[in-house]
Amino acid sequence: MILVVSRAVILSVLLAIVIVIGTSTPVWAAQLDARLDPNAKTSPFKITYLKTIFIEYQNGGNLHDELQGKEWTVSGTADSSNAGVQDLIHELNRGIANDGSQVQISDLNVNYDFHLKARDLGTSIDYRVLLEGTLSDYVITKDSQRTLVDLGWRGLSTDKEIYIDGVEINIPINILRDQEPEVYAYFTGTEAEDVLGRHLIDADFILKQPLTNWHFLFDPTGITSDAGTFGLDDEISGFVISSWTMGESSIREGRQVERVFEAEIMADKQYTVRSVQSSDQANISTIGFGALDTLDGVEIAGVTPTTPPDYMTTSTGDFPVMIVYGMAAMAAIGGIGFFIFSNRSLKNTKSAQTGIDPSRLVGYETSSSSGGYQTNRGEAQLKDDIDYQQTRSHYDEVQQSSPPQKTSQEEAACGCAASAEIGSECDCAMQGACLCDGTCRCSADICKEQVNAMS
Repeated sequence: MILVVSRAVILSVLLAIVIVIGTSTPVWAAQLDARLDPNAKTSPFKITYLKTIFIEYQNGGNLHDELQGKEWTVSGTADSSNAGVQDLIHELNRGIANDGSQVQISDLNVNYDFHLKARDLGTSIDYRVLLEGTLSDYVITKDSQRTLVDLGWRGLSTDKEIYIDGVEINIPINILRDQEPEVYAYFTGTEAEDVLGRHLIDADFILKQPLTNWHFLFDPTGITSDAGTFGLDDEISGFVISSWTMGESSIREGRQVERVFEAEIMADKQYTVRSVQSSDQANISTIGFGALDTLDGVEIAGVTPTTPPDYMTTSTGDFPVMIVYGMAAMAAIGGIGFFIFSNRSLKNTKSAQTGIDPSRLVGYETSSSSGGYQTNRGEAQLKDDIDYQQTRSHYDEVQQSSPPQKTSQEEAACGCAASAEIGSECDCAMQGACLCDGTCRCSADICKEQVNAMS
């Protein structure tokens, strides 16, 4: 009975885990992807903002009753012709200018999706805003040798309310205000309002992370398949492609953790509100070889069509390639040395003398003549027994450890032996029968007759 209950509990726990994982959404923060062409006036970019809000009511309560069984989605799209999108472009450009960059967003498409789902112990609200647009004015100067590209625009953020077709897409609490006013009333004037009031369109961390801490990769061959990612044709083949990637959490890149903000409120029951965002991710690519620098406090890249001939660094930092090649060569030399040593050891093992020296053996015949016929069979034995202890067989050891007992007169195979040893009369004579074989030397007449009869 206990075993059955334990299995039921385990299955219930596993089922709960599957349900939680299956209904949860990954909570990433800002994800930026931009591909710049220094030879063009505009280049595309895309950035996604994600956040999840959890409203927990472990002990039930009125908030649980208000949200029980509810699930809804608010979504929509808009382009630059929309007044709300124009306001967003204005706010983003204003933020870029405040960061010291000259880059401008010239075109923008917005896609937003907010999803609420209530469960027994809590409710989750997933927020997603996707911006796809065009960057312009990112080329600072250009000459025959290199192009200076502005990279200080990447902190695409605004803390203002942005309405698109009547839906506010930047402040998470506003969607509750518009869709669930009764639930919104629980949070106004509390610490939960501060948690829910943090703006969604926020990529400040991408700007705060210096590009020198990003991973730098470049393709010196200009693979033709990359042309499509820049919206170009096969003419890109032969150009260098550089990219900077951020998102790794390490000592070099900095420790990146989830940004979690939490607050508790007391109403009819105690409720918990938690906002969760994972670390930001970004990837910026450009045609040409990019060398990082700063200009008036703004990070820039000096882009050349080809890789400098004296450039000897790897994809992350200034670690010389020659050291990598040197380490590989040392490993190869070590491997060759190991095989040479192993081969010599094998030869020495094969040439070493083992066993008994043949010069110390002597042959002798083991067959004898029979009817005038003599065979040539024989065996070999040692001339001396110096190494006998080393060469004797295990059978010899057993034989020496248990030597056979010799037969004596006292041990004759007869029933009289025991009586003779203690000086008593012959048992055979007393019994009137002899139990002895031909080896018996008993003096009793009955024994003698028995022996004579057997011989």
